[in-house]
Formats: sequence, structure tokens, C-alpha cells
Amino acid sequence: MEIKNLDEKDALEFCTRQEDHFFDRKSFEIKPAKIQRIAVAFANADGGEFVIGIADEHDEPNPHTRWKGKASIEDFNGHIQALSEVRPTLPFRFSFFTCVDKPGFVLHVHMDKSNFLHQTSDGTVYVRMSAQVIPINDPQRIMELTYAKGVTSFEDQVVKSARPEDIVDGKPIKDFLTDYSPKTDSLDFIVNQHLVDVITWEPKVAGILLFASSPSAILPRQCAVKIARYETRENEPERDHLKQIFTIEGNLYNQIHDTINCISEVMSSISIWTLDGLKTVSYPPEAIWEIVTNAIIHRDYSISDNIHIHIYNNRIEVLSPGKLPGYVTPQNILDARYSRNPRIVRTLNRYKNPPNKDMGEGLNTAFQKMMEWRLRDPEISEEGNHVKVVIPHASLASPEKAILKFLESNEVIKNSQARDLTGIRSENVMKNVFYKLRDQGLIERVPGLEGPASAWRKIP
Repeated sequence: MEIKNLDEKDALEFCTRQEDHFFDRKSFEIKPAKIQRIAVAFANADGGEFVIGIADEHDEPNPHTRWKGKASIEDFNGHIQALSEVRPTLPFRFSFFTCVDKPGFVLHVHMDKSNFLHQTSDGTVYVRMSAQVIPINDPQRIMELTYAKGVTSFEDQVVKSARPEDIVDGKPIKDFLTDYSPKTDSLDFIVNQHLVDVITWEPKVAGILLFASSPSAILPRQCAVKIARYETRENEPERDHLKQIFTIEGNLYNQIHDTINCISEVMSSISIWTLDGLKTVSYPPEAIWEIVTNAIIHRDYSISDNIHIHIYNNRIEVLSPGKLPGYVTPQNILDARYSRNPRIVRTLNRYKNPPNKDMGEGLNTAFQKMMEWRLRDPEISEEGNHVKVVIPHASLASPEKAILKFLESNEVIKNSQARDLTGIRSENVMKNVFYKLRDQGLIERVPGLEGPASAWRKIP
């Protein structure tokens, strides 16, 4: 049990910190049921921390008198017991705070994001949203939360409108079983791999996605890939920038290959300035393969939306439906191992040439290849109900070094060329880089060229 002695500044910070999505505070008098609500809400959302023994602003307007600690740490036994009674077991840690100028002990609880769905002792599910603890009573909403957290997988849901013949008699499963060992027929395979309900003989979502010729025509959910080509590098493209759009359907194995081929074909028509001059844009093939494969096999298929891939002049954006499952976050995603759709992952890995050959290492490979190509790391984030991966075409070199390197083999450089080299999207930001090099006496503006034609050159 850890006891931390805070100085007056740190103690006041806990008394004045704004309550939000990740932080809450309550006085010692809080009832055990309310403690469970706060803890369950944090665990079911993104984790967080709360203190007990510091009143909130509604009970005590003066922040300097909000600290109302107790004389003994044993006074908090009931609070800790309330947390221990939640099932499944909450992923929490606790310690105690003291401060030399303030009375008694304060309980500090740190709650991790859980890969389970938790409920309080009375059976209610809560989630943290902003600074609120929200009860979830709608069964459909609770089911969506279990899918999002990876507690249950939509891949195991039966598709009542489908027939076993939709996967047993199709070409995809026959092609797959040609190289499968030990030899088996398609009906035995889908039964043994639990891709069909053996009582009702209704195919499961995983079976349809893996082996139906056209899953989009059978599933009551959107499950295709949409690829859009935007002829711009802007963060928020206009409608006029949209030049092409493609829809990739089919069983997952073919969908992965067809998506990669489509991206490659689109990129072959894009030219940008590099340190070696004007070249067709290129990324490490392994990086694109792993990121696209990861999006297709780990997306949340309970959400009726397609995977969206946006190809810009200077980046590729991949948006996959569903938040990161379980305890996975954008910060630990390269180290965490968690599969939302284990049946799909396992079956795809049994192909003679599996798209997910290096299971668990896909994103690590993408990052490694980007570094080998001297390109910046992919950027991973959660946006709304999607996981977004941005693959930037930007040099690892600093903007200044990239410009000077370019000018070693080119007489002049324009703003648009420099933005291609550096990945900087703002024309004005790029100007500031030029001005910095100018002030260092390294480059100068080319005389006689103004406006869009303006350019810079090295000073001899």
C-alpha cells in the first residue's frame, strides 16, 4: 500500500482540477453504490482516476478547503470493499495522499480501461462520457458496447437470411480447401470451425465474410472497402478535389488483395517532388499491406459502415469502423495483442499464402518499413467510432535539411515542391521555413519570380 506525501501545490491541483472524462473527485461521505458507478463507468470507457476525500465544487466552493481527509486509512475500508465487489474484477490500483498542511488521508484510485464489460452490484452498466456517469439500459446499446470492448464478437452472430449453401458451394471455400491440410470437404470444415450454427444450420457472420462470394449482398451490414482519390493535400478536401471512387467487395481474402491492387493503381498516377526529383509517389508496400489487412480483419463488423481509404497527394488515410478493442490504445497498440475477430484471423492465417502471415507483428512491420524508407511513422488515432491510420509521405529529415538536400541537385525550389518533400500542408508554414533558411544566409529568393512562380535557391 503506497502513501504519497504531496506538497501544497500538488494537493491544490487535485482540489482545483477540472472534472472531465478522465478525472472525478468525491467527498468521503460518498455511498458505496456511487463509488461503484464511477469505477465501472471509467473501466467501461477509457479509464481514469478519482479521489475520495476531496469535495467537489458543488459541495465546497472554496478550493482551499475542499481537502477533507480522514484520520486513518482504515476509514476507507468500505470504499475499497465496494470496488472489490464488482464483477468481473475491476482493473484498479489505489494509494493514499497526505499533505503536511491539510488534514488526514485521501484515497486515490486509478482505473484502467478494461477489456471486460462491468456492471455495479445492482446489475446496471455505466460509462463515462465527458464529466458524467451515464447508465446504459438499452440492451442493444449494451450489446454494442460488448462488441466495441471485444467481450463478444459479432463474427459469431448467425445470419438468419443466409443459407449454408452460400458458403459451402461457393468458389472461395473451394479455392481455400485446395491447399488446406488435412484434406476435408467444405461442409465438414465450416462445421468443425464453427462457421455455422449446427442446430439451425444458419451461417455465422465469420463464415459469410470469409467464404461467401458476395458478403455485402447477404449481410445486413455494410462490409465493403471504399477507396477515394482526392487530388489535394489539404486536411479538409473540397468536393471538387474528389476525382475517383472505387468500391471493393468480395470475401475477405480477395477483398484484401483487390484493395491493395486498387491502391497501387491509383498511386501510379500521382507524381510528387522528392529528393530525387519528380517521381511517382511510393510507399513501402509492406506498410500499406499490413495497415489495410489490419483494418479489414480487426474492424468491428457490428457497425454498418464500410472501411474508407482516402488517397491524397501526400498521404493515405485508412478509417476502420469501431474503436480499438479491449485494453488497446493508440499508445500501446504496437505492444498490445488483442483480436476482435479471432475466428476470422485464425482462418485467414490458414491460407497457403496468408495475408496475416506475421500474426501480431503487422503494425510493427509497417512502422519498421516506413523508417527504412526514411518516411515518418504512421499516425494512429480514434476519431468518433473509427480507428484512423494516416500514412504520411513525408521525409524523416527536418524541413530545412530536406530543402538544402533538394537544392544540391536542383537549382531552385518552389513552395509546392517543398511541401511535397516535407509533408507540410500549409503554404504559410512552408514560407516560414524558407525565411528561417534565408535568415541563416543559406538560401535567397530567385529575383524576378513573384506570386505563384516565386522560388528559392542556394546562396553560392
